[in-house]
Amino acid sequence: MIKLTINGQEIELEKPVTVLEAARQAGIKIPTLCYFEGLRPFGGCRLCLVEVEKLPKLQTACTLMAADGMVVKTETDQIRAARKAMLEFLLINHPLDCPVCDKAGECELQDLVAEYGPEAGRFTEGKRQHPESFDDPIIVRNMERCVLCTRCTRMCDDLQGAYAITVTGRGNHSFVEPFSGGRYNCEYCGNCLTVCPVGAIMSRLHRHSYRPWYVEREVETTCGHCGVGCTMVMQLRENTIIRTIPRMGLGLNNGLLCVRGRFGYDFPESRERLTTPLVRKDGDLKPVSWEEALDFVATRLKEIKNDTGAESIGGIASPRCSNEDNYMLQKLIRFVIGSNNIDSVARNFYLPALRYLEGIFGQGITANLIPGIANSDGVFVLGGDPTRINPILGLQIRSAHRNGARVIMLGPPGGLMRFLNYRLTPGIEGQEVVLSAIVTGLLEKKELKDSKGNIAELLKSLKRPTDDDLASLGISPDTISSVVDDLSGMDTPVVVIGPEVALSPRPSKMLFLAGVVSHLTNARIFLLSEKPNFQGLIDMGCLPEMLPGARPIDLEMFRHKIEETTGLKVPEKPGLNIYQMVEGALSGSLKALYIMGENPLFNMPDRKKTEKALQSLDFLVVQDIFLTETAKLADVVLPASAWSEKEGTFTNLERRIQKINQGRTLDGTMPDWEILASIVERLGGGEKYSGVEAVWNEINTVSPLHTGLTYSEISRGRAIFPYHGEPLRGVEQEFRVEGLDSFSEERKGLITIIQERPLYHSGTTSRKSKALMSIYPEAKLLLSTHTAEELGVKEGESVELRTEYGFVFLKVKIDDTLPDRSIRLSNIFETGNFMELVSYRIDEFTGIPKPAYGSFTISGRGE
Repeated sequence: MIKLTINGQEIELEKPVTVLEAARQAGIKIPTLCYFEGLRPFGGCRLCLVEVEKLPKLQTACTLMAADGMVVKTETDQIRAARKAMLEFLLINHPLDCPVCDKAGECELQDLVAEYGPEAGRFTEGKRQHPESFDDPIIVRNMERCVLCTRCTRMCDDLQGAYAITVTGRGNHSFVEPFSGGRYNCEYCGNCLTVCPVGAIMSRLHRHSYRPWYVEREVETTCGHCGVGCTMVMQLRENTIIRTIPRMGLGLNNGLLCVRGRFGYDFPESRERLTTPLVRKDGDLKPVSWEEALDFVATRLKEIKNDTGAESIGGIASPRCSNEDNYMLQKLIRFVIGSNNIDSVARNFYLPALRYLEGIFGQGITANLIPGIANSDGVFVLGGDPTRINPILGLQIRSAHRNGARVIMLGPPGGLMRFLNYRLTPGIEGQEVVLSAIVTGLLEKKELKDSKGNIAELLKSLKRPTDDDLASLGISPDTISSVVDDLSGMDTPVVVIGPEVALSPRPSKMLFLAGVVSHLTNARIFLLSEKPNFQGLIDMGCLPEMLPGARPIDLEMFRHKIEETTGLKVPEKPGLNIYQMVEGALSGSLKALYIMGENPLFNMPDRKKTEKALQSLDFLVVQDIFLTETAKLADVVLPASAWSEKEGTFTNLERRIQKINQGRTLDGTMPDWEILASIVERLGGGEKYSGVEAVWNEINTVSPLHTGLTYSEISRGRAIFPYHGEPLRGVEQEFRVEGLDSFSEERKGLITIIQERPLYHSGTTSRKSKALMSIYPEAKLLLSTHTAEELGVKEGESVELRTEYGFVFLKVKIDDTLPDRSIRLSNIFETGNFMELVSYRIDEFTGIPKPAYGSFTISGRGE
């Protein structure tokens, strides 16, 4: 216990902290300018000077550690004079352009000068001149205002790990500049904007159009871009989101945001938003009233059910919609209509991967807390770049490395490049060889604790790669030995699995072996989630084989409980998944489809087949915020409220349930759950709900996983798995693994087409964001120098890439962090997308739809 006295107040500390932190714990204010919570102390601004008894001169409170018996004074004439002098020095070159500075009203320098002076400056020399920089599409730099507190560079280095900016020059000629010299070569997290105390680094999005006092309301909510679930604050004026900001101590992101969360909030305000229901008449979509649209939908669904049966109707749920939205869709399709044909694009990877891992290790195996990654002593990553798919989770891996953890990456390094101890980059087809080598090495060092016995039995057939097998992939056997040694010596490791596992020739083998690594090393597993509510829609029962609470539909006890609670019949026969629904539409057995917040024509492989299937339906309803490619084919289009316009909950990849809160409104739209509830009511499925909380209250009575969990507890951040409910126990799930005794020859020696997941986008909605499109405006074809030479293409060249399923036009971008013999393109933009080029083959072991194509051609266009 450390005891010290500050301003006559005795303070007891349980652990060593700085004098500044000790004072703040006691509620004593000490002014600062260069200090920021979470950053390493700098001691440069000298505004936190304090007097310490028996020390001959003033001390900086942000760097001085509190000691037992220390006596400190924070407000004396000497201290106030020193602070006034320091501020006068800072103002020598400051332009004092507060009336036109966007920071006015929340400028820390402005506040400090108002409190400590000086009233007027005594220096008459000319101020330094440095032109304002507009080289960047998002960030404006005004170095005349900079006070060189280095908060921004420390944020970029210490917490973000991007190392994109630095202090250049010396003395009076020191400035903060991008390493690239012009446009920021960075990740556009905008966290430097958060920490800048003055107006030196500002956003262009609201330049000269915003002042802090314009903010009329602040609404705390959860980000709607990816599966991490960062907490942010929407600042609103009238009905417009002025900006979104993080706050220290708020949410698992703790004061940090990524580019999508910081700048991608504007897509709901796009002029392309749907604001009136549309019904197809005489071949065209025509505006109608809500009453007419809802009556028509209910009537047609009832007619089709009566004519061809409930099993001829299906629904597609959305990972962008809330738990309440998804529950209501499955209630409509399953409980009211009587069909288990409900699924989502989570089927592309997250759902089958989760179910496969849970089938081996039990429900909740991936329910681990993201902030704990930073305290792990080792991280093993495979299947994608976390810093791009789930950026804030990626920052935790960077932080773990800075804390001494060993980081191993199987695949292209991406944003983890400078944080890796081992970079293993064979092609997709070679990753199973490397992973097999790691597991066989671990089995020699670690005891396999297998209560079921089937894991050990399966591993008996695992083939050990030879040194030649590894050498052919550019991997040294010594490197594998070092990886194995490090993994076997870890006490608190983490395994991170991403969606590129779906591209492997044998996804079951990759998932099984990754699970074995976790099992042998007692590691926590994290499954990367590209969308905000993949986990939630699964827990809400938006699967053809599972009920709410992720209970198997073929177990009568679970069906019976729901029937008792709701008074509605639950069909017992498992339904069709999303790919089977496509086949059903083509065969004529599926007559109607209700799609909520999803664009399957864009997000599923084999677009021509999907389009033909949708056109074959007798009745297609699309409920969305934009007139998407899929919505253009619909018989009815219902305009829904966006993420920022409704209340509800998301469940993130940790299985943490968090509130989303309404910030703005848009006339003519309705929350998804309310639209569905109106149709349910018209079909006799229950009375009208009083609000979204009433929907949640029904969920916590229907789902054994959410029993008794209230909105109040969720709002207080207490909704951590397994909540008050009961995880699924004692239900054996068979699992099989493909090819443990061999290595796949599929596409061996061939160039592979891979889906790229850019940091700056999170799907088709992000292309409606002006800010994100200004940073990353078009699709690109990414490949290494060697692969470019092999294909005869050059940086910046426009090329045509063609397979038997389609073709795209793209500009070439060289990226030598990628392995040779692979080319990558995203699935974001209106043209030039991955899904235009591939079909699929359902993996019989996991159910993952593996992208499939034969050969391809690439040719220049002479541009």
